[in-house]
Amino acid sequence: MVSPLYWVLAAIVVFTAGTMALQARGKLPDSVRVSGPILTLHTLRGRQFLTWLAKPKRIWRAWGNFGVGMALVTMVGMFAAVFNAGWQAMQQPDAQPVQNPQNVLVIPGVNDFLPLAAAPEIVLGLLIGLVVHEGGHGLLCRVEDIDIDSMGLAFFSFLPVGAFVEPDEESRLRANRGSQTRMFAAGVTNNFLVAFVGFLLLFGPISGAISVAAGVPVGNAAAGSAADEAGLEYGDLVTEVEGQAIANVSEFEERLDAIEERSVELTLKGNETATLERKLALVRSVPSVTDGIGPNQENATIVEAVNGTAVYTERGFAEAMAGRETATIETNRGTATFHVGAYGLAVDNGPLANASVPADGTDVIVRSVDGERTPNASAYGDVVGGLEAGQTVDVRASVGGQTDTYSVTAGWDGPGDALGLRTQQGFSGIAVTDAGIDVYPAAQFLAYLGGFSGDWGGLFSGQFLQQMFVVLLLPFLSTLGLGFGYNFAGFVPDVTTFYTVTGPLEPLGGGVFMIANILFWTAWVNLNLGVFNCVPTFPLDGGHILRASAESLVARLPVEDGRRATTAVTASISLLMIAGLFLMLFGPQLLN
Repeated sequence: MVSPLYWVLAAIVVFTAGTMALQARGKLPDSVRVSGPILTLHTLRGRQFLTWLAKPKRIWRAWGNFGVGMALVTMVGMFAAVFNAGWQAMQQPDAQPVQNPQNVLVIPGVNDFLPLAAAPEIVLGLLIGLVVHEGGHGLLCRVEDIDIDSMGLAFFSFLPVGAFVEPDEESRLRANRGSQTRMFAAGVTNNFLVAFVGFLLLFGPISGAISVAAGVPVGNAAAGSAADEAGLEYGDLVTEVEGQAIANVSEFEERLDAIEERSVELTLKGNETATLERKLALVRSVPSVTDGIGPNQENATIVEAVNGTAVYTERGFAEAMAGRETATIETNRGTATFHVGAYGLAVDNGPLANASVPADGTDVIVRSVDGERTPNASAYGDVVGGLEAGQTVDVRASVGGQTDTYSVTAGWDGPGDALGLRTQQGFSGIAVTDAGIDVYPAAQFLAYLGGFSGDWGGLFSGQFLQQMFVVLLLPFLSTLGLGFGYNFAGFVPDVTTFYTVTGPLEPLGGGVFMIANILFWTAWVNLNLGVFNCVPTFPLDGGHILRASAESLVARLPVEDGRRATTAVTASISLLMIAGLFLMLFGPQLLN
């Protein structure tokens, strides 16, 4: 199958060739100019409006000075971020999905993290960002008495990439450095303002009107699992188990645990039903304990029997494991035999380590503490939680496959528990599910959007900036190695099943989700647009502000040729930033 990126590139080539041919024959109007793949539309409409809007010049200059401060701080941060990203790309050239060149394009469906379902909101956010950005430049031009030659939109072939305000060069050069710097900073300042207002509304009244729907949100079902064979898929919401309503995942698991029969009838949102024929899918294991047998999301690893007895439910698995010193599990990927207990790793300098248990990553399976059996991490935690500091107990454990008894003194306040053990949940580090549902983190994503942060999304409690930073990461959260298997691209159709609208905005129904998406993507795009334009390199605004700042600094130094010194500083930093951006995007492909 041909990648959408290649179709877009082919369309760009054809469109560019066509427009260049029309320009060569004089068929394009004067307002349309073509330079290779760059096409610009020019107009003078709107100039009188900007002149009228610029009348309270003192207010706009104060706003411009505030924007210069924000831009300078952001420029320093972007210099460090781009430099570090380029350096990391050379040191660790393994490409991450977010670094694929196609993911630089703000094109839903081509960019892996921008779904087509959110395309209208993303395009609207981009258009708002471009208009307020260039409108800011135009407004400050008139405030600082800089003439405007033309205004318009810029396209990379047929793809909108920006709006522009073209100041008269002679008029700009007559303006002082302060005026020019305020003019160049105005675009990113407006982007940051739009982002702030968008997040303020999103984190406040909009997310406050959205609640997590009662039930279990289905994010995924591994092939071959019970959920997969029952036909459950992304976007389903399980609302009842055997006719009994469930509010959340805990109630769902409790209800399943109380049912002895293997077959369970589930009701989904919309009153559809599904029959769950339970079987045990491996969720977590320690390969060194289970002879390399582990979970598989593409094709589930199914535990078929424990010690020769067929098991289908989590309760049946727990009963089969609890009374055993050793267990043999049979799966569709082979058989493994191991000691039964609480799996963990000893912490360096902890009580277990001081009792001669290796703290070098060797597998530790604690089988009993002070004579009490600990078949899993939960039972182990209950026993250890009741120990007193300074109490010495006998710990029977399998260490690297060899069973021995260790005399251990409890009372450790470092990493791990009171015995200095980092445990992994389950029996010998093994966890199973009889439903096979990978739960979508609906409540956590709503919390990130400020749904649980109090009035106005935490604006007055110090959480607002933290919320903004987290929301920046949501569209590619699964790539950051934080344990998340999902990204959040707004309230797209499948995701809205997991939420409901409450409170004063309830009459708007699904319209609240549309408003939330518009605010989410408008704020997200504007924040990214403002931050990116603060990269200190030409032709971005950060490059122009860098030059004006360098001129101001050099003018205060005892330098004979100030122009040459300014050019050297700005050129060096610009080239360094261009190299960093190039390595960040293409380094992994080139170095591999």
